[in-house]
Amino acid sequence: MTQTISVSCKLQVPVELRPEIDATLQAFADACNQILDVAKQENCCNVTRLHHLTYYNVRSATGLKANHACQAIRRVVGNLKATKQVHKFRPTSLSLDARVFAYRESDQHVGITLMNMRVWLPLSIGNYQLALLRGQKPTAATLVKRHNGDYYIQIAVDLPTEPTGKTPKVIGVDLGRRDIATTSTGKAWNGGQPQATRDRYSRVRANVQRKRTRSARKLLRRLSGREQRFQKWVNHNISKRLVEEAKQTGAAIAFEDLTNIRHSLNQKPRNKTERRRTNNWAFYSLRLFTGYKAAIAGVPIGLVPPAYTSQTCHNCLHIGERSNKLFKCPHCGFSGDADHNAALVISLLGAALVNQPEVPFLSCNLPDLNRDKAASARRCG
Repeated sequence: MTQTISVSCKLQVPVELRPEIDATLQAFADACNQILDVAKQENCCNVTRLHHLTYYNVRSATGLKANHACQAIRRVVGNLKATKQVHKFRPTSLSLDARVFAYRESDQHVGITLMNMRVWLPLSIGNYQLALLRGQKPTAATLVKRHNGDYYIQIAVDLPTEPTGKTPKVIGVDLGRRDIATTSTGKAWNGGQPQATRDRYSRVRANVQRKRTRSARKLLRRLSGREQRFQKWVNHNISKRLVEEAKQTGAAIAFEDLTNIRHSLNQKPRNKTERRRTNNWAFYSLRLFTGYKAAIAGVPIGLVPPAYTSQTCHNCLHIGERSNKLFKCPHCGFSGDADHNAALVISLLGAALVNQPEVPFLSCNLPDLNRDKAASARRCG
C-alpha cells in the first residue's frame, strides 16, 4: 500500500515567463468561477454532468487547454463536496495532471503546459525534497503562486507504507483547547502559546479591519497566512511525536471522533471570544497530519465515539466528576488529571476498535467493558 503526500518545491521562474503563468492562473480561476455558477444553478456536484454543461463554454470563454478545463471542473466539484460554502476562486493555483505536467529527475526540472506554451522550469529544493522525489514518477501536481509573488509546485508522490496489524497496545489521545493533546502515556502539549498567538492575531485583525483600506486588506491576508502556518507547524510537531512514540512502542493510536463538535458547542450560550476560539480549534488538522504519518510508519489508527470519555473513570469505568482539570471518581476513589484520565479511557476503547479493523466505529460500549474488566478481575482472584 502507499500514502500520497505533497512535496512543496520552489520554482525558479524567469521574469519574462511570469505574465504567461499569471494569465494561465487567472484563466483557470475564471473557469472555476464560471463552472461554480453553473453548479450552483443546477445544484450539481457530478463531474460528468458538469463537464457536459460547461466544458465548451469554459474553453471558448477562457482559452484554456482541454486538460486545464477538465481539471477546473474537478477542482470545483471537489471543493463543493468538501464544503458547501464555496464563494469565489482566486488566481493563486492551477491543478495539473500527467498530460500537462512532467518531472525530470536528472536535472530537477518540471514541465508545465500553460495557455500558449509548454515551459521547463528548474526546481530550487533541498535534501528533504530530493529524498522524497528520488525514483518517483509523479503524475499530478499543483502550481501555486504565493502572496509574496514566488511560485511553488506541490508534487504528489506515493510513499510505501508499512503493513499494520493487530496490537494490544493503544495510545489514547485526548484533544482539547487548554491542552492540545494529552496521551494515555502521560505526555501533554499545552495549548497556552498557540491560543495566545491566535488571540493576538484576532486583536490585530480587529484593529486593521476598522481602517477599511486597500493596504489593510493586504495586511489581513498576510496575517491569515502567518496564523495558519504557525498552527500547521504546531500540529506537524505534535503528530510527529505521537507517531514516533507509537512506532517505538509498537502501539496503535486512538482519537475521539469529534466530527460536528463545533456545531454542538456553538449551540450553547457562549460569548464572542469563546465562540471564536472554538471555531479556530484545529483538532481535525492534527488528526489528518497524524493519519498520514501513521500510514507511512505502519502505525494503526482509529476513531472512537467521544460520548462519556471525559466523564468516565478509567480505573473502574463508572461515571465520575470532572471539575476543570481535576477528575474524581466517587466509586473507586481515583483522583487525577482529567485529560489524562480521558486519554486512558480512549485507549481502552481504542483497543477494541483497532483490533477489529472491519468495524468502522466502536461496536462495544462502556458497560460492556466494565463487565469484561470485572470478569477478568474475578478470574485473577
